[in-house]
Amino acid sequence: MASAKEILQSADWKSEKHVPVIEAKDSVKKGETVAVSVTVGKEIAHPNTTEHHIAWVSVYFLPRGEKFALHIARVEFAAHGASTQGPNTSTVYTQSSATGAFKTEKSGTIMAVSFCNIHGLWESSKEIIVE
Repeated sequence: MASAKEILQSADWKSEKHVPVIEAKDSVKKGETVAVSVTVGKEIAHPNTTEHHIAWVSVYFLPRGEKFALHIARVEFAAHGASTQGPNTSTVYTQSSATGAFKTEKSGTIMAVSFCNIHGLWESSKEIIVE
């Protein structure tokens, strides 16, 4: 049986279109809102067709010194050109980008996981410092 580590893929987001790119401040003050933006296909566009697309992104936060990550958000991208006339016949296509915010009293790691319907799960992470 495969473990999560075996199926989660990662790479440099400037050379791989599947990696979720996390944008957030490097440091915040205690109690300050942490604005987070996650985009898949930032440097190299990912296809967004009925047959090949990013289906969702989940964001987690692992406070430093704790064992378990907290699930912050999940965004599903549901429009990939399909309509009642068939695949790739609609003019509506969602972009695989999401923005949200959370508060924390501890430094830690923001983690994002994206799912490509053909190429599976991709991950990235970003450390933030709480002062």
